[in-house]
Amino acid sequence: MEFRDYYEVLGVARDASADDIKRAYRKLARKYHPDVNKAADAEQRMKEVNEANAVLSDPERRAAYDQLGRGFHAGQDFRPPPNWDAGFEFTRGGEAGDFSDFFSSLFGQMGHGRGGHFRTRGEDHHAKVVIDLDDAFHGATREIMLRAPQVDSHGHVGTHERTLQVRIPKGVRDGQRIRLAGQGMPGAGGAPAGDLYLEVHFRPHPRYRVDGRDIHETVPIAPWEAALGATIEVPTPVGPVSVRVPAGSQNGRKLRLKGRGIPAAEAGDLYLVLEIVLPPADTDAARQVYERMARELPFNPRRGL
Repeated sequence: MEFRDYYEVLGVARDASADDIKRAYRKLARKYHPDVNKAADAEQRMKEVNEANAVLSDPERRAAYDQLGRGFHAGQDFRPPPNWDAGFEFTRGGEAGDFSDFFSSLFGQMGHGRGGHFRTRGEDHHAKVVIDLDDAFHGATREIMLRAPQVDSHGHVGTHERTLQVRIPKGVRDGQRIRLAGQGMPGAGGAPAGDLYLEVHFRPHPRYRVDGRDIHETVPIAPWEAALGATIEVPTPVGPVSVRVPAGSQNGRKLRLKGRGIPAAEAGDLYLVLEIVLPPADTDAARQVYERMARELPFNPRRGL
């Protein structure tokens, strides 16, 4: 099927105003009307002009046509996407029109009524929102600014901004999408609006690393705490907790705190990664301690290499 360039049929630019389209249609209607023009192709040209005007004179139809036809040229092979017309509803009204198969492929078989009512569900919007990890534990409200196309009374497409208060639910995951029904583009002809899908991303945290619903935290400990065992206090996203470090812990050992990750019906876990930190030998007393350890402890970290 060949693509029909309705702008070319009327001889107007793609950014033509509603008045420009009206004037162009009237001029061509006078030129090709069968009562005036007796040329063999006059009737067919008049049908093409009527069809182009039926689409471009309606801001909502025009916006749908512009969206789907972007990148196509007159005569180019064209196939609408699968189920393109599933969201359209065109109620018959007035005299039946003799529109082309191209028109039907865009707006469905119900689109053959002229002077009817065109309905299509609004487009969905997609946006990103960045939150703190703390918001996933307690929930939050965020204000986001949306920019959307808008067709004015003259048929020009511009943009408008609106502010939306969004509730971030407790337990949300990084990368999760939140659907806000009816907050997308307005529908055409009274059809429902599209939805807004917010993709949630966590702001990087200096202490915690998030993996799904699990959280990883590096915890520095002293050598004697690792060797002898100790009870230490560790900060977590929900407040400090006391943790028992087993005796003989090695650097990199993970301690799992079940259910202390991001909350949910099945909450994630908090993994504490132990990092042994050596005290500096920057005083005589400290050096003496290290010298005594070197003499008295039969320890060779490279044994077996």
